[in-house]
Amino acid sequence: MSETLHIPQTKDRAEIYESLFPQMKALLADESDQIANMANFAAVLKEAFNFFWVGFYLKKKGQLVLGPFQGPIACTRIPFSKGVCGHSFSTNSTIVVPDVEAFPGHIACSSATKSEIVTPVRDSYGEIIGVLDIDSDVINDFSNVDKVWIEKMAALIN
Repeated sequence: MSETLHIPQTKDRAEIYESLFPQMKALLADESDQIANMANFAAVLKEAFNFFWVGFYLKKKGQLVLGPFQGPIACTRIPFSKGVCGHSFSTNSTIVVPDVEAFPGHIACSSATKSEIVTPVRDSYGEIIGVLDIDSDVINDFSNVDKVWIEKMAALIN
């Protein structure tokens, strides 16, 4: 795949994800460096949906540490027991938060974040190596469509 991204001119997220998936797969397929792939992955989602923040937190020495991202500066380290990212990592599940102010223990890296989706990222052996965190500056911005597609796309990182 070249560095050109085709994004359908529609507001239908399912249609956009459906178009992005094979492009993302092709973009990541020929690159073996995981950090480079995460960087491009974050850039694709940021460009396609204009989310407030898209990035990765990686498991390092008993905590999550900031990895490749697109958006404003972010929290650098997150304990496994804190916030949406820690909760997603420790429960090995995707967490959709319609209103971050209502999530107990939410870590406010930015006051502009209103809703969030976080999904675990696994290596080729199925072990969790971190999380993909996507923040929106719109309340209740994520639906089951996002959950299904973000999980499917995150599986491409390994």
